[in-house]
Amino acid sequence: MPQAQTMTLDEKLAIGCKVAELRKAGDKEGAIRLMKTAPIPPYIAKVIKEKAGAEYLAGWNLSEAEAKFGQNWLTI
Repeated sequence: MPQAQTMTLDEKLAIGCKVAELRKAGDKEGAIRLMKTAPIPPYIAKVIKEKAGAEYLAGWNLSEAEAKFGQNWLTI
C-alpha cells in the first residue's frame, strides 16, 4: 500500500468544506470519494478496525494512523 502524506489543518478543513458542498449539491458518491482523501484520526481508525474490520478501511487515507501505530498496524 502506498504511503499517504499527512495534511495540514487548513488542507483538512478545505476538504471538509468541499465535502459539505458536494453533499448539499446531492453528490453523495463524490463527497465520500473526497472524504476518503483526508486522513482519519488514529483513534478513530483503530476503533473502525476493531468494530468493522480492517477491510472497511480500504481506500481511506490512513497516514496519521500509520505514523502513530506503524506501517503494518492493520494486519497486526
